[in-house]
Amino acid sequence: MTAGGNKKRVCYYYDGDVGNYYYGPNHPMKPHRIRMTHNLLLNYGLYRKMEIYRPHKASMEEMTKYHADEYIKFLRNIRPDNSGEYSKQMQKFNVGDDCPVFEGLYEFCQLSAGGSVAGAMKLNKQHTDIAVNWAGGLHHAKKSEASGFCYVNDIVLSILELLKYHKRVLYVDIDIHHGDGVEEAFYTTDRVMTVSFHKYGEYFPGTGDIRDIGASLGKHHSVNFPLRDGMDDESYQSIFQPVMGKVMEVYRPEAVVLQCGADSLAGDRLGCFNLTLKGHAKCVEYMKRFNLPLLLLGGGGYTIRNVARCWTLETAYALGIDISNDLPYNDYFEYFGPDFKLNIQPSNMTNQNTPEYMDKMKAKVFENLKYLGGPPSVQMQDIPTDAMPEREVDEDKRNKDVRISIRDRDNRITCDEEFSDSEDEGNDAGARKDNHNYKHSTKRPRMNPMSMTHMVANETNEKAVTPNQAGARSQSQTNQGTKES
Repeated sequence: MTAGGNKKRVCYYYDGDVGNYYYGPNHPMKPHRIRMTHNLLLNYGLYRKMEIYRPHKASMEEMTKYHADEYIKFLRNIRPDNSGEYSKQMQKFNVGDDCPVFEGLYEFCQLSAGGSVAGAMKLNKQHTDIAVNWAGGLHHAKKSEASGFCYVNDIVLSILELLKYHKRVLYVDIDIHHGDGVEEAFYTTDRVMTVSFHKYGEYFPGTGDIRDIGASLGKHHSVNFPLRDGMDDESYQSIFQPVMGKVMEVYRPEAVVLQCGADSLAGDRLGCFNLTLKGHAKCVEYMKRFNLPLLLLGGGGYTIRNVARCWTLETAYALGIDISNDLPYNDYFEYFGPDFKLNIQPSNMTNQNTPEYMDKMKAKVFENLKYLGGPPSVQMQDIPTDAMPEREVDEDKRNKDVRISIRDRDNRITCDEEFSDSEDEGNDAGARKDNHNYKHSTKRPRMNPMSMTHMVANETNEKAVTPNQAGARSQSQTNQGTKES
């Protein structure tokens, strides 16, 4: 398949433990999909073209740059064996049903957030052009509340990091669900524009009306494009490219965060769109053309064999290289039967997004964008130290007789063999949609992100963060239930 655009420096974040976390029986969210993605792109040889890093575990101090202290302390302390002691807090923080308590919950949040924040820092330092964290993109989490399978909003944390160096950041969301958590965080600032293309109308989370355009300084800086069932490739590109082209023209961001939720693909367990991989990946290709620092994040996606296909292809698009439609043999090869191809075929579902409807919505979005008074001007000033000090060492200049610390070893670019996970995760080839209770229905100048008027800051002065050692590993959780139900 043809990759998108020119070649870029790409760094990629992955931790081998992430596939072990397990939301519970029949829960549609399966972190195992990230391991499947990683194994597939390894076997395509994509790892040779990019720098692979193990993310640090985000500290409590990092996560409370946005989230409430009380909420993060709760996530740190709650476990399946003590959840009875936290019944009131579980209700308060919306933890228990769609967002269950599972073994290693806090560590899972740390890894997801750590990869996104580290990717933002790489972009800030101009050490890469594109940063990728498929374990991120958890866009529903709120300041003091879990929502939609999301606990910690790694996207908000990464945008706050980008705002230290960039005057304006653009957030784009192609998940089938509205990016409500990110929109809410930046609803009253003009330093972040949020754009979400999503299913609307009796569908989770029930937000994202075209009339929701932001407030205060952020008025006209929230763009929502509500869509109907059956959205296909042609219709999607007929709105995505014109809308994003206009946004780039009028807002002129300095960095872009693209949430690549794969539940907008055809055949998703919880979705109702009809996009192919190519239609989805064209969004990555298009945003890459603007040659701005680009952070690619995961998100939704519940037919996990298609999630792995999608994010592998989009990694190739980020790299600007072609990969074959014939899947290479990999640890989860049986998941991809019976055709064992990369691309997926759309279904014959009816596209309810008529040309008349699309034109009407597009006209309303363009009308909203006319009211932007030009990109905001931001005063430059010194800010505290970055969230995670990087410790990069030139391997060719290192004295081979000197002992390497665990932290330095784990922060280096990884060797090829380190990420060859080969645990048998079971045969998912016969996966079907099951009846379950989980349903989504209803070198640059540095900027001070705290100079904006919005709701995200807990404190006026940020503190330098000392990260947990990257080598401190969480206990591997049981692999039981990693099959797609």
